[in-house]
Amino acid sequence: MAPTVQSLDHLVLTVRDLGAKRAFYTEVLGMRAERFTPSDGTRRWALHFGHQKINLHQAGAEFLPKTARPTPGAGDLCCLSATPLADWQAHLRAKRIAIEDGPVRRGGADGPLLSL
Repeated sequence: MAPTVQSLDHLVLTVRDLGAKRAFYTEVLGMRAERFTPSDGTRRWALHFGHQKINLHQAGAEFLPKTARPTPGAGDLCCLSATPLADWQAHLRAKRIAIEDGPVRRGGADGPLLSL
């Protein structure tokens, strides 16, 4: 049986103006902005809502990992799955999809996670 995605953990959105995007998502949509520091020591912004979050990357100063062509409005998704990562690796390999990074520890919306 093929692995399946369970839910969305977070997405990364590349933006031109961090302040304007934070204001829109907090003041208009009611999300909670939070400054955080991942294991690489950088300071970043996230917008939390429910059990998900949007990580913000400043266009031209993106953090790794990032989308292949980071432009304002571009994004990447982090999905959660109950399927073991080894099964995902085998599935992706069988579909001839290259894994860019991982397994690697990342900070998810609800805390640490192991990611491909």
